[in-house]
Amino acid sequence: MTDTPTTAVGRSAHHYAYLSIAAALATISLKAGAWWVTGSVGLLSDALESVVNLAGAGFALWMLLIANSPPDDKHPWGHSKAEYFSSGFEGTLIFVAAIAIAVTATPRLFHPEPLGSLDIGLALSVLSTLINFATAQTLFRAGRRLHSIALEADAKHLMTDVWTTVGVLVGVVLVPLTGWLWLDPVIALLVAAHILKEGAHLMRGAIGGLMDEAMDSQEQASAVAVLDGFVKLGVRWQNLRTRRAGKDRFLHLDLLVPPDWTVERAHQLADDVEAAIGAAIPGAQVTTHVEPMRAPFVH
Repeated sequence: MTDTPTTAVGRSAHHYAYLSIAAALATISLKAGAWWVTGSVGLLSDALESVVNLAGAGFALWMLLIANSPPDDKHPWGHSKAEYFSSGFEGTLIFVAAIAIAVTATPRLFHPEPLGSLDIGLALSVLSTLINFATAQTLFRAGRRLHSIALEADAKHLMTDVWTTVGVLVGVVLVPLTGWLWLDPVIALLVAAHILKEGAHLMRGAIGGLMDEAMDSQEQASAVAVLDGFVKLGVRWQNLRTRRAGKDRFLHLDLLVPPDWTVERAHQLADDVEAAIGAAIPGAQVTTHVEPMRAPFVH
């Protein structure tokens, strides 16, 4: 496998990371303005989460640059696991933002304050939500296409921000309609609880990747389908092991060939198997071990 596809993927991922940073800067300005004119702690909590978005997007860009670095003597398998640090970092920032939101909102439960200039604040928040939604959908599609865990994590975080803003806006609208001033800090605390859930999800994904979790069931099924296609040649396979690292996938298996096969023929089979799996699973790096067929096989 060559390094060319990886390099192209890296350039594309960097482009989308810059888009995420630009969107975060825009939404911070809009949400901070909405909080300033209304005094809503719900909108303040929303603005704080956008600060987390900016930090996460910047860190994601850094990790994507590292992940795209070619293998070296200290990292012969490449640097693709760096993307998991981005996911874990965003999860950590979410926890910090949730604590800050809770600390800000709790006093308002006991000392509620009226909200002001709701029309301007709502307009700014709606605009920021539209920006986040469009950016999240773009990152999500790019992450799936480029197999980038960093872009997918950023997209999921932005969608959390979208739903957070929707919840906050509902609360801000209901306060003047109901006269319940305590509703604003309650919404802010619910926002904190909601983003904590997303932070925990990102942390679990990062830990799983760093602990060499196996490829997902769909990818493994694709590999098995490819391998079973070679059985008609009179060969067998066993001991398939897989792991994932960012956009890369690693597979190791044993190929059992008839004992009368030449080394050249067995080597050609291994090349064909590795190429077929690589075509079915983008980013796959396959290692095969060829053995003569002696005992019953298990797979």
